[in-house]
Parts: sequence; structure tokens; C-alpha cells
Amino acid sequence: MPVKNFELTLIDGQRLVDLKDKPKSLRIDHNTTVTVMSRIDDSTVEIRFRYTVTYGHVGNICLEGKLNYVGNSEEIISLWSKEHRMTNEVAEEIHNVILNNGSFEAVLLSRKLNLPPPIKMEIPRVKFSAKQKKVAPDYSPEVA
Repeated sequence: MPVKNFELTLIDGQRLVDLKDKPKSLRIDHNTTVTVMSRIDDSTVEIRFRYTVTYGHVGNICLEGKLNYVGNSEEIISLWSKEHRMTNEVAEEIHNVILNNGSFEAVLLSRKLNLPPPIKMEIPRVKFSAKQKKVAPDYSPEVA
């Protein structure tokens, strides 16, 4: 995995409306942005990022941080400085790591702010039916 040293440097969140005024349906948007890239050595690039979850007019969560990407740092920095973009492979890896790690942190913050979780969470449930079928005992002899 070419991404290492994921670190958050800023955690911010706010609920903008009272609990009684929260709408029943709510659009939740996620956004990841690479803000700065800098070369550490021939094979490592430090990437600073921002991850934002927006709950319409109800609230928002913003995380900022940095991570190290291991790859051809000269090629990555050259493309970033000329065109302010990354190759699809690099961008996919970086944004997925930010989304994966940031989403879990945002879930914890959303709970503290009384906002809905930013990702769909399915919790396993146990359900017992009222009537359970009785299985007829099997009286056949055991043969060895």
C-alpha cells in the first residue's frame, strides 16, 4: 500500500440548527480535496488534504490532515505543479484512504453533534419468530 502515516491536524464540526428543527430527510455530501503536495525524498510525497461532510443547512464536519504517498515523487510533484492534478491511480489511492479514515472519524463526531452518521451503517439484528416449527425427531437407527 503506497499510503502511510495518515494523520489528522484539524477536527471541526458544528450543528447549525436546534434538535427540534432538524429536517426529516437530509442530503449528506462528502468532499475530499488535496490542498498541498511537497516532496520529502525520491520516493515519498507529503500530501495535505481536507475532508468535508456537509449536512445541508443543518451542519458540517471538516477534517484536515496529512499523509505520505510512496511512489515516484519527482513525477507526482511535476504533474501537480504543472497541471494541479494527479494520475488516476495516485488520485484513487489517496482519495480512498482519506474517505476511509475520515468517514470513521466523522461518524464519531456526528454522534457527538447529534447529526446523522455520514455513512450508511447497517447493524446486524437478531430476530426470533413467534412460531417456530417443531422438527419431528428422527428415530432411525444409527448404523456404524
